[in-house]
Amino acid sequence: MSIDWAALGSVFGVSLVATVALVGLFTLGIVGLSRQERAAAQGGSAALAVTGAYACFAACAAAVAYGIYLIVA
Repeated sequence: MSIDWAALGSVFGVSLVATVALVGLFTLGIVGLSRQERAAAQGGSAALAVTGAYACFAACAAAVAYGIYLIVA
């Protein structure tokens, strides 16, 4: 039995990058929602922040759905 270290390293690298990207995207969504709450407390509107937050959450959901698709297919 032999281990293909190049393939293992490739899978590790892609998994690490995808995880960091998804966590960063979700964090941006949370920051956008917190800016909306801060603007509402000050009597303003932060429609762009909310739109960006929802876009980040949608991108996260799409990435997770694509991952599930890759596993099931």
